Amino acid sequence: MTSALAVEGVSKRFGGFSAVDDLSFEARRGGLLGFLGPNGAGKTTTLRMILGLVAPDAGRILALGDEDVRRVRDRIGFLPEERGLYRRMTPVDAIVFFAGLKGVPPARARRRALEMLEANGLAHAARRQVRRLSKGMAQRVQLLSALAHEPELVILDEPFSGLDPLAQQTLEELLRGLAAQGAAVVFSTHVMQHAERLCDRVVLIAGGRKVFDGSVADARAAAPRTLVLEGAIPAEASKDLPGLEDAAWESAGSGGRLTARLAAGAQVQAPLQAAFSRGWEISRFELREPSLHDAFIRLAGGGPS
Repeated sequence: MTSALAVEGVSKRFGGFSAVDDLSFEARRGGLLGFLGPNGAGKTTTLRMILGLVAPDAGRILALGDEDVRRVRDRIGFLPEERGLYRRMTPVDAIVFFAGLKGVPPARARRRALEMLEANGLAHAARRQVRRLSKGMAQRVQLLSALAHEPELVILDEPFSGLDPLAQQTLEELLRGLAAQGAAVVFSTHVMQHAERLCDRVVLIAGGRKVFDGSVADARAAAPRTLVLEGAIPAEASKDLPGLEDAAWESAGSGGRLTARLAAGAQVQAPLQAAFSRGWEISRFELREPSLHDAFIRLAGGGPS
């Protein structure tokens, strides 16, 4: 079975508010799935339904092939957005404790804890109380606590929040390693760069409904490319070059810079040929491919949360 998680037509209402509306997607074993959406889109509600903390009003969820997540919880790892560790515990004891809740024997859990701390650059802090760790270090300890039982399905809610760049890189490598070992990894994030670098697939939701489900490349293709021209370009150029939308001119050096979106279906040759035919001296041009952030804004109709 390649699918570790299947969300099928799931809906959830709170009074008159529809938090999630007919949502479907799947997460595959050995894959990294980014779950993206603006604030209030329904991401956290969806994750809680997957974990069995909130019951859906309609639809069904299969986690590791079972509709009753309680039967497979020991095979799932979860990092909540609200972090929390026992502050007087050491990282070793914290990891052993949480692994024990998932049925890992104490001796094995301790070996696993020491190995994970060593592999993630935290061996020097293994026996320091959590309250004496930096925020980023404590966050990594909590993540390791969620992974110590070697889960088959890993669900992370905003895992990069509060981490410095080095810790973010370490976490990215850790998630890639989990997927390479066959786990299905699902994480929500508002940092588009992480999803862009990491994900095989992304699911975008807005207003509780899915607006995109596919590869990062396909998501990018939904957003327009941007053309930048520099040189002896008159200010009125922003009004009538063919194939461009939302063109804006600004002074640049001894000439001007024109920045515009390439219209759907338009080829870049059309505005370039028009510019040269008008005798403009173009010193530089650049065609910028859309980022996942651009696609997010286009598809979800708002910025990330």
